[in-house]
Amino acid sequence: MKKIAIFNHKGGVSKTTTAFHLGWMLAKKGKKVLFVDADSQCNLTMMFIGYSRYDDYLLSNDKNNIKDALEPAFLAKPRLIDSMECPQNAKNKNLFLLPGSIDLTEYEVALGMSFQLSTTLGTMKNLPGSFSYLIDKCMQKYSIDFALIDMNPSLSAVNQDLLISSDFFMIPTSPDVFSLKALQSLSRILPTWEAWAVQARKVFEDAEYPLPLSIPKFIGYTINDFNLRKHGQPSQSFGTIMKDIEKSVINDLVPSLKAANMLLPHEKYYEAQKLNKELKSLKRELDEYCIGQVSNFNRFIADSNKQSVPVYELNSSNVNYTGQRKTLTWFSALFEQMSKKIIYLTND
Repeated sequence: MKKIAIFNHKGGVSKTTTAFHLGWMLAKKGKKVLFVDADSQCNLTMMFIGYSRYDDYLLSNDKNNIKDALEPAFLAKPRLIDSMECPQNAKNKNLFLLPGSIDLTEYEVALGMSFQLSTTLGTMKNLPGSFSYLIDKCMQKYSIDFALIDMNPSLSAVNQDLLISSDFFMIPTSPDVFSLKALQSLSRILPTWEAWAVQARKVFEDAEYPLPLSIPKFIGYTINDFNLRKHGQPSQSFGTIMKDIEKSVINDLVPSLKAANMLLPHEKYYEAQKLNKELKSLKRELDEYCIGQVSNFNRFIADSNKQSVPVYELNSSNVNYTGQRKTLTWFSALFEQMSKKIIYLTND
């Protein structure tokens, strides 16, 4: 069982889309995957359930979500957190969902107070480990191989808790100057989160829900939502900032994560990058920390959302994509290669 946090405090970098497409492909490869929607916007839940069916789902399942499942810890109820009923995807039976809640942010204040280690008392000790405990219980119930945790774009207490409680984390980016600034920010912030966790794991070890002892490891980053020229290269304006993002990852992020012991052995990244050779039509070299570069889905994303399937699952039987089959095949090959990297990098 492996928990992977998908995080960037910059919005608009395709965190949810990345989680949905990667999780679906991992499930196609025979892995059981649990989507954990920890973003109060609930976009991953809507993708999974279906945008047209989401309102009806809420009416009949208004208490079946991540916030209500955490009530025993946050409302000090006299029972332990237990696994919840996680919906199974009708089109991909290896996919399950821990649904999100728009009200999850109500727990931010209490969780933040519990982070004050010297003043944490009584039941507040149970708050930091409760998220991980719930996810683990659901993973055990459904024999899950990977939990992909979709997080909101902020430096919130919930995000800090989820990331330091994960086994691995990845950082989606987009080719703009704000993603570059966000990487520089994360280079400073993530090591401080782990420094807090070093103390917290000891302080909360006698809680009902202790924090996991493992240190979260960086498995890589993605660059999403850029335009391509006809020969398969990013357009010049995007290509320049993509190179700057690569440099920031290598020069800023990786050294700070290495100092905090949040990296895998370097040879793991190096060997994983060899999998790029399987993608015959890849037109550009990727650095060893780049899981993949995903160009703009353009017209496909609307139909993907409408049908609640990844773009590479769209086919001519339900949508007329005359002349677009090559592009859809490319996206399928790309996400298959990215999923192989994740399996390799997270393998003990």
